[in-house]
Amino acid sequence: MQHHIRPAGAPPTNGYSHAVSVTGTLMLVSGQVPLDASGRLVGSDDAGEQTRQVFRNIAAVLADGGATMADVVKLTVFLTNMSDLSAFRAARDEFIDPERPPASSLVQVSGLVHPGFRVEIEAIAVLPA
Repeated sequence: MQHHIRPAGAPPTNGYSHAVSVTGTLMLVSGQVPLDASGRLVGSDDAGEQTRQVFRNIAAVLADGGATMADVVKLTVFLTNMSDLSAFRAARDEFIDPERPPASSLVQVSGLVHPGFRVEIEAIAVLPA
């Protein structure tokens, strides 16, 4: 795995790599939402806590496949409100190594499957050899 955080001529980043080169078996993680293991919404009015729960869910799914957050090469983030961006970034940085951040896309959406969800995140990881 090679992280291309800021190639020459590319703009600055904030917690992501412009690209990640990999070889190996991919694990594609469906969009995770801020529900706990019992299906209860976590952090109803707290984008940071919702983001933490989403990353806990991603970590659990990865573990089931034999991977960790360090194996994530791409994130796609959906936020319902761009004012939640700083809370998202702070929570993300608790789970992602800033020296080896995944490639990422972030999209503002008008809504998610449940009106209480403020964030949903998909992930792609490369399984360890």
